[in-house]
Amino acid sequence: MNPRWIVLLAHGSKDARWRQPFEQLRDRITQRLSGADGHRVGLAYLQFCEPTLDQVLLECRQSGGEEALVIPLFMSGGGHLLRDVPDAVRDAGRRSGVRVRSTGALAEEPNVQLAMVEAVLQLASDSE
Repeated sequence: MNPRWIVLLAHGSKDARWRQPFEQLRDRITQRLSGADGHRVGLAYLQFCEPTLDQVLLECRQSGGEEALVIPLFMSGGGHLLRDVPDAVRDAGRRSGVRVRSTGALAEEPNVQLAMVEAVLQLASDSE
């Protein structure tokens, strides 16, 4: 059985502090999938830092992976998700030989929005 890869794709920043929440998210997802046979979670950045999508998909391919799901860690489907992400996913998939599909912006998912509402309400009540 080939590993199933989930690739989290964030914008990227030269500031290592900016990357920490994304790395923590990757680690938490990896931990939750620890019992799931063959699942792997990668974290790639669109620009400004590594690993790039090409690098993560190459790692996927080298580990025997043939397919990957790219989940953009973006708030909305603006310019990057209309142009840059589809181009990057298509090109990196072609270069790596991995079949890749991607989702829309993570924050547009209804359950993510509900979690954000709860977090905002909690932050507001904590500040009173």
